Amino acid sequence: MSGGVSAAAFRSRFPMLDRRVHLSSCSLGARSVDLDRALLAMAEDMTAGGGAWEAFEEQNAQARRGFAALVGADVGQIALLPSASVGAYQVASTTDWGARPKIVTGSREFPSVAHVWLAQRPRGAEVVFAAHSTDPADLVDERTRLVSVPLVGYRDARRAPVAELAVASHSVGAAVFVDAYQAVGVEPVDVDALGCDFLVAGTMKYLLGLPGLAFLYARAPALADRAPRLTGWFGRRDPFAFDPTVLDFPTTATRFETGTPAVPACYAANAGLGLVGALDLAVVQEHVRALTGSAVAGLERQGETVRAAPPGSRGAHIGLVDADPSALAGRLAARGISVSPRGDVVRVAFHYFNNTDDVLALCEAVAADRRSAPPDRAGTERRSHVHG
Repeated sequence: MSGGVSAAAFRSRFPMLDRRVHLSSCSLGARSVDLDRALLAMAEDMTAGGGAWEAFEEQNAQARRGFAALVGADVGQIALLPSASVGAYQVASTTDWGARPKIVTGSREFPSVAHVWLAQRPRGAEVVFAAHSTDPADLVDERTRLVSVPLVGYRDARRAPVAELAVASHSVGAAVFVDAYQAVGVEPVDVDALGCDFLVAGTMKYLLGLPGLAFLYARAPALADRAPRLTGWFGRRDPFAFDPTVLDFPTTATRFETGTPAVPACYAANAGLGLVGALDLAVVQEHVRALTGSAVAGLERQGETVRAAPPGSRGAHIGLVDADPSALAGRLAARGISVSPRGDVVRVAFHYFNNTDDVLALCEAVAADRRSAPPDRAGTERRSHVHG
């Protein structure tokens, strides 16, 4: 049981799972009855004409409250933004790189976030990438202004020791930015336990919403080096003052907000946050860990090469090595298995609604695909396994 909700009961909220095995939550969450009802509610609210905006604003506020509760933050520390990339930009653009120009990041960083850091070079930032075998803490010194780390890597699902990195970074005065997109919704995430200064996550993956909405947590929003350069009417002290001559920023994280949030994504976010918020995420994490372990064991017994972090530091997905991951994903989709290709692996992701039958279906589909492979493709795949 998880927070009084069993995995089977949770699964019942997703009728699509009766006809499809959804193993791609690392890319896009599964469709729930709650999501459908939320979007229908939005459509109904729109019948009020201009009066719908009051309902829309409440959805925005509810999403902020829901995410704050999920990560142990105060509501005033949460900003609603269109993407995690914009969240990273808001942090970067309000940071002075003059006296402390160094940004420490790593090869596990999601490119969109890393690209934001690289784009700060004309403003004087020095971006240093830690190699896979390098502890980012070893690169942090008195010239470091920001350390950026994914809580769970988007490719290898390896969980980073963020709390330890935060202690090392803070000891020399550097701030810590965490991308928690691949973690929030399937494991406990607490900003105080992590010790981070900033954290971003979005709604379309394990939070079971839609693209178009992300959250930025800022521990001390008003202590940024300078005011945001990207702004809009939702970034004002009173958005409804409608004064085009005044640019005032609140002391809360809403100072990082811009224009009107994506209203459908807010409705969907509240549906997903309601589902996830009812769960004990420590139980969810153990459930998912058991499924990833079963999948690794089953695929390896079939001769597959699997990339997976050790169980204690593993997120919610594993990587199946293949010579052409996109093509394999397409063939598995034709067999009713939804996965997500990235680089040289097919990512196989699990949520609380997944079960051992899904693992068996995956293994059987992969085995059937290998048996049906033409000789040239099979040979290529075997070589890929040897060198993977």
